[in-house]
Amino acid sequence: MQFEIVDHPRPRSAEEIQNILADPGFGTNFTDHTAVVDWTEQDGWHNARVEPYGPIALDPAASVLHYAQEVFEGMKAYLHNDGSIYTFRPEANAARMNKSARRMALPELDEQVFIESLEKLVTADKAWVPGGEGEALYLRPFMFATEAFLGVRSAKEVSYRVIASPAGNYFGGELKPVRIWVSRDYVRAAPGGTGVAKTGGNYAGSLVAQQQAVDKGCQQVLFLDPLHENAIEELGGMNVFLVTNDGRLLTPELTGTILEGITRSSVIQLAKDRGLVVEERRITLDEWDTGVRSGEITEAFACGTAAVITPIGELVDGEHIIASTGTGEVTQAIREELLGIQTGTVEDRHGWLHRLT
Repeated sequence: MQFEIVDHPRPRSAEEIQNILADPGFGTNFTDHTAVVDWTEQDGWHNARVEPYGPIALDPAASVLHYAQEVFEGMKAYLHNDGSIYTFRPEANAARMNKSARRMALPELDEQVFIESLEKLVTADKAWVPGGEGEALYLRPFMFATEAFLGVRSAKEVSYRVIASPAGNYFGGELKPVRIWVSRDYVRAAPGGTGVAKTGGNYAGSLVAQQQAVDKGCQQVLFLDPLHENAIEELGGMNVFLVTNDGRLLTPELTGTILEGITRSSVIQLAKDRGLVVEERRITLDEWDTGVRSGEITEAFACGTAAVITPIGELVDGEHIIASTGTGEVTQAIREELLGIQTGTVEDRHGWLHRLT
């Protein structure tokens, strides 16, 4: 499949781009172009192109607007010291998008087309990749049903797109432990549901709980397993890890209700490389609380593409608070190694990097 390149007729100037990159924030500014591939039941994937970024024209009856048939991915492009630009484990994102697509009755996209769409877009907008510490170009591939119809069935017309946004540190410039609210009123997913898919509806359903967290002075929300009382699952957009004093790394097992994070699997590998024993199993709030008070659990952190690795300082369960020690040695070491691999300052022993341009 050949991508047609349609240059933006009025791209932002170098001065405008530099003003944005001076304080990129997160998800508020977007580059000049977008990558697009169309799909129909009759023709399959076709009409691959990079075109000027702009509004999408949709029929009011488009399926995505009524039945939420949509999936997406999140990844980053990193500027290395030699001026090259790399992304991190894109084949894993491609595989996860296809897994999500199968669950949401959307067509699968060939892995090479997925990766080429990233290459073409970043090549067109490489001036937008920031080079500051903790900064990157956030890439958002997504797929949604565009067919105009009102009826409960999978759509016969779909659009795949990639947009890009320069991004700073998700929780601000300084690495500080975050405060987490335990949701007792809402769950993120249940067995047989869509928890394993990276689909917008999962995040829409989490927003009311996230607002509760903010109202309680917290930055994120922790969801529990609805069938196993007090068993932890994941945050609104990140996976959870606990570090013990005897060299173990604990994280909830993937049972079909937790999103299989690519940062999560990378952390697990880096932890094993360091000789830590990784346990993927059911973990309860009681175990977390007891472990912190006894000194058995020494660190807690969350991880995801946007925030990378963020220490958990306090877990707020109603009036009860489970406190952590802040940014511990293991958390800091794995975070530095992961960021170092992504930015090219640490050896990529596992072949995770893919050069975009």
